Amino acid sequence: HVQLVESGGGSVQAGGSLRLSCAASGNTDSIIVMAWFRQTPGREREGVAAFYIRGTSIVYGNSVKGRFTISRDNAKSTLYLQMNSLKPEDTATYYCAASHYIYLSDSFLPGEYAYWGQGTQVTVS
Repeated sequence: HVQLVESGGGSVQAGGSLRLSCAASGNTDSIIVMAWFRQTPGREREGVAAFYIRGTSIVYGNSVKGRFTISRDNAKSTLYLQMNSLKPEDTATYYCAASHYIYLSDSFLPGEYAYWGQGTQVTVS
């Protein structure tokens, strides 16, 4: 089993920056992909960025390309999401997710992820 704990959310003005962190613990050796999703009330969970640990693949959602950067500290088993040039439409609860096996083409399908964090709120005004 894998546990994920997000941190780093908060409130920021448009154009500002935030960095989210996701600390993974438990059976992390078998994880092959970690990702960030976001969700607002009444809407489906949206894939933001995915990081393939055993390769060099990184995938970004179209709405965040060029503004957000996903990275991982392998020694700390921690995933990061650096968010720059934030917009009000980035306001959402951000979730960290992890999977033992997933196709690259399915990176942003929430059902393909077995493990989820509790979420952290990001508010951009």
